[in-house]
Amino acid sequence: MSKSINDIKKEFEAVNLEEVTQLIDLYKEDTRAGVVKLIQSYENKLAKLEEEKERIKLMKTFENDYLEYEYVCGIDEVGRGPLAGPVVAAVVVLPKDCEILYVNDSKQLSEKKREELYDIIIEEAVDYGVGIVYQNEIDEINILEATYKAMRIAISNLSRKPDVLLNDAVTIPGIDEDVIQVPIIKGDAKSLSIAAASIVAKVIRDRMMVEYAKEYPQYGFDSNKGYGAKAHIDALKEIGPCPLHRRSFIKNFVKVEL
Repeated sequence: MSKSINDIKKEFEAVNLEEVTQLIDLYKEDTRAGVVKLIQSYENKLAKLEEEKERIKLMKTFENDYLEYEYVCGIDEVGRGPLAGPVVAAVVVLPKDCEILYVNDSKQLSEKKREELYDIIIEEAVDYGVGIVYQNEIDEINILEATYKAMRIAISNLSRKPDVLLNDAVTIPGIDEDVIQVPIIKGDAKSLSIAAASIVAKVIRDRMMVEYAKEYPQYGFDSNKGYGAKAHIDALKEIGPCPLHRRSFIKNFVKVEL
């Protein structure tokens, strides 16, 4: 007596996707519509998995250009545009054989996926560093200089000096000349290391803003993360700024002393 379709489905669900080929071979002669549909579904999943592996290989192109160096780092920042809160930079050194799937520009990922990948990246990274520059200093030195400073702080928090810095479109001033800097346009979508850094920076900053929301709940920082959402701007106009607001960013909405 042949197995029920439900039992076959449970078999498929019990194995890792990469090990499902054997089951597909085992049941590919089964002509029952439910089994045929099940196999097609898993074949599609396998095809997507192979596509993802190829995408990750392509995202290691820049890293592979510098295989002779030990510390090839990706660096990125989050928080240049918000009206409130800090700018956060992260630098990540991944193992040369790293193939963490689904890593991408943090803006292209759901919050849940970013959180999942954050844990994997932190666990697998050879090294990483984080730099934070707060709103008061952003107002003092401007957001571009604050971004560069956050990046330099992140680099200083590595256990050793980088050999190569893969940067998202910038060349960071104030870095030792013997460190090779490689500015890559849209690097967070083209380099695995930069994408990983963007995820780390994004998760850390988002967690900070969620905590700040407990102290200043009226601005909705837990949802808008300090960006200029309508509800945030309305609250700003109605009750004025809090200490987290960047005075130089909100001057178009409320009167502030710079």
